[in-house]
This record gives sequence, structure tokens and C-alpha cells, in this order.
Amino acid sequence: MSIRREVRRILLAGLSLLLFGCAGDNASSGSTGPGILIEGALVLDGTGAEGIVTDVRIRGSRIEAVGELSATEGELVIDATGLALAPGFIDTHSHHDSGLLDNLEALAALSQGITTIVVGQDGGSPFPLSDFFQRLEATPPTVNVASYVGHAVVRRQVLAEDYRRPASASEVKAMQEVLRSELGAGALGLSTGLEYDVGLDASTEEVIALAREAAAVGGRYISHMRSEDRHLMESIEEIIRIGREADIPVQISHLKLAMKSLWGSSPEILARLDRAREQGVDITADVYPYEFWQSTMTVLFPERDFDNRETVQFVLDELAPPEGMFIARYDAEPSYVGLSLERIAELRGEDPVTTYMALIAESQALAEQTGRGTESIIASSMHPDDIANLFAWPHTNVSSDGSLAGRHPRGFGSFTRVLREHVRETGRLSLPDAIRKMTRASAEHVGILRRGAIRPGAYADLVLFDPETVADRATPDSPNEPSVGIDRVLVNGAIVFENGHVTEARPGLVIRRNDR
Repeated sequence: MSIRREVRRILLAGLSLLLFGCAGDNASSGSTGPGILIEGALVLDGTGAEGIVTDVRIRGSRIEAVGELSATEGELVIDATGLALAPGFIDTHSHHDSGLLDNLEALAALSQGITTIVVGQDGGSPFPLSDFFQRLEATPPTVNVASYVGHAVVRRQVLAEDYRRPASASEVKAMQEVLRSELGAGALGLSTGLEYDVGLDASTEEVIALAREAAAVGGRYISHMRSEDRHLMESIEEIIRIGREADIPVQISHLKLAMKSLWGSSPEILARLDRAREQGVDITADVYPYEFWQSTMTVLFPERDFDNRETVQFVLDELAPPEGMFIARYDAEPSYVGLSLERIAELRGEDPVTTYMALIAESQALAEQTGRGTESIIASSMHPDDIANLFAWPHTNVSSDGSLAGRHPRGFGSFTRVLREHVRETGRLSLPDAIRKMTRASAEHVGILRRGAIRPGAYADLVLFDPETVADRATPDSPNEPSVGIDRVLVNGAIVFENGHVTEARPGLVIRRNDR
């Protein structure tokens, strides 16, 4: 059944508007001037309930009323017939802050309906966080920004360059002090990237000690786990342990089964997470809708044995096939960008194992000279059936793991890809549940209040879209193509995106822990 026929069915059925409250349910918005009235939209409130065709009034930064409403003098009226209205999408694992202060429009986020980005991911965050927040408040972007404190950043403040080892008890105590200060700036909690260099050698006990600091102030824990392939189950057991012993809600970042031998085992993974929840661990996860990821060439080597041909062969057989691994950045030879490892090996007259080893060695030599990262790859490692199963779990939400101008299309297309592929084309997700996984579930999983819902009193972060045409256009060959089918986006009551373009409004706010 088409969305428009469904709209007519709902109208004829005369479903009650009481699900949303009545027009008299008002909320203070800090403004008494003319507002915005969105008329006749299929309102999806974020709870997963079926949509209802009704009106929504916005006054100032908040939703004032939902129901059968009449326009008032001076009010901007938007005819939303045939369109769906959802809470603004919340990206719980985002790198859209990279370059945000120089690109306040944030087109990559807005064109796919994202109104709030949650940054400070994978163990990395701006330091000190208070300075970053102050800069955002001095020059606001179009989107709201919340942040975790990165474990790697805290670790570097104490261990400096001597991080390839477990920390001592006194060093952990010093890290707790740094973390406490950063949490005081309003961070949502602690993030880790335990597969990356700075976090790799941290003990579970160190992470638990820091997670307890976050828990003490009502914060949360989010993690790029130690492994998404060889040691996936062990990594899941570790994050469950952290949640249990630190008594803190835990979220798995970009949950995936990134190894051929794991494909098809998503039901077992989810069953383990369900058991943990039954045992009192508040564990959730976010997922993005692509079979390929982006990271470094070295992340696939937990022992960092890049010169071991047997290990490299395993990587190419099980984790990232030569024909499915593409160079996203390679400063040692920029002409390789966009080429597959298979093609580069052909050009060099080598086998893929030899080429992979050489590319890592050449990149590391350049990194030692420049003191910065010099490479990145995009690689295919996941199976679409597992991705669909992960999305279907009630406790996953949608994320992008994307950036404003990266080589991976997820930065421009994650949320609209879910609406196109998983809702409209395959029906694996219903529209109300997909919206829940982009809004209310997202807000709950990271502890954001008064967003992710359409109800009186909630912030007016809203997305108006056509469910029958909304789609991603970004591809690996053209990763920065804006999405289509998003009619308007509002952030804190201001229209920031319409007619395919970003407006002049810059209403984005810093969202601190426990903000109301």
C-alpha cells in the first residue's frame, strides 16, 4: 500500500488525535510572536506508533501544540499534504564535527534529515571540550552538537607518547581526574576506540575505572570495541562486563560482523545482547546501512604485525578482499586514491599481499616524517542479511559514522538510505519503527532529553519528507551527493533546509548532559 493511500485510509478511519495531545497542550517556548503551522502532515511522533494526519504548531524553539489547529495572524503556514513529519534525526555516532567550524551549513547532515550530531567518538574528542563548546556557541552551526569525552584523549594527557602499555594505578587515577574535568563541561559520557593505537593496550580494568567516573554523574559509555571481526564475541563480553561492573548504560558503536566466517551469526550475537539486558545490563547499539566501512589500513592487525605475510593473507581472505578494498587517502602516492588494492597490485606488478605490506610500510614512513596520519581505506566486510538483522533488533538505532566531506557515502546518505532501502524497497523496517530508530531510540540511547519526539514541549527539531521519494544519492564514486526527498528541516524552530538548499539560519545549540 502506498503512503498516500495509507494517508487516505487513516483520514477515513478517523483515528483519534489524542495520541499526541490536543491543541490546548501548550508549552513555554520563550516566544509569543508568530509561529509556524505545519498542516496535514502524516505525523510520526518517534515512539514507533502509526502515523496520524494532523497539524503541528511551533512557537519559538519548541513544539507548542499538536492536533486540529487553525492558523493565527502572522503565522507561517506550511501545507504538508502527502508528506511525513518526523522528529529531527539524531546521529548517535557522527564525525560531522570534523571541519564543522569552517562549514557551519553542514549540508551532509541536513540533506538526510539529521538535526543533532553526537561527536567525540572512537576514543577521540576535542580537548578541552569546554573550548570546543564555547566556539560552537560563539559561531553556531545549523545543527545541534553533543559530545562524549574520548578515552584516547584522556589517556594521552597522562601517558603522552608512552601509551603502548597498560597504565599504572596512579596513572589511572590521574586519568580519572582529567575525565572528571571534561565531564564537567557537559559531555554525555565516555567513548573508547579500543581497536586503535592509543586505546589498544588499555586494560578492561582501566576502562571500568573511567566508566565509573562517567556513571557517577549520570553519563554513559559508547565504544568502538576491541574487535569487529576475529574477536567479536570476546569484545562483546568485554563491553557487557564494563556495563555491569561500572553500572552504566553501554552502547556498541557501528555494530557489525566484519569477517566472512561470522556472516550469518547475527542471531547469536543479538541473543547474547538480549541475555545481557535480561541480566540488567542496559546495552544498546547503533548501525549504519552499508556493507563497507572506512578506517585505517592498520586497524585490521590487532597484533600490529604488518610484516607477517600469513596475517596479511588472512586479512585479505577473511576481512577485506583486494577487489573490495579501496584507497580513500594515501599521502605517499595520492594517485592511488579511488583505486582498489587489487588494481594497485596490478599496477605495481605485485601480488596483493606484497602490495598491502608495502603500502603500510610506505605510509608509516611518511607518518613518522610528518607526525600525522597519512592513509585511509574503504573496505567491504559485511553481509546485507546481517545488517538487516541488526537493524531489526529493538535496541539498535541508526547512525552514520560519517563526515562532512569524506570518501564514504555514509556521511551524506545513511539515514535516507535506510528510508529508501530498508523501508520502501524491502519492507524490512516499517516506517514508524525506522523513524523511532532515528529519533526517540537515539535520544534515549545517548541520554538526550526533550528531543527525538513530536509532542508539546519538545524542541522543534523536525524533518518533513516524502516517504515515496526520499533516497540517498551518495555512492563510493560520488560520496558527497546530497540526499533527495527531504522537503524541509527545522532545528530549534528555525527552518535550516528547504528546496534542496541550506538557509541562512544558524540555530544549532550545544547539548550538554542532562540539558532540559
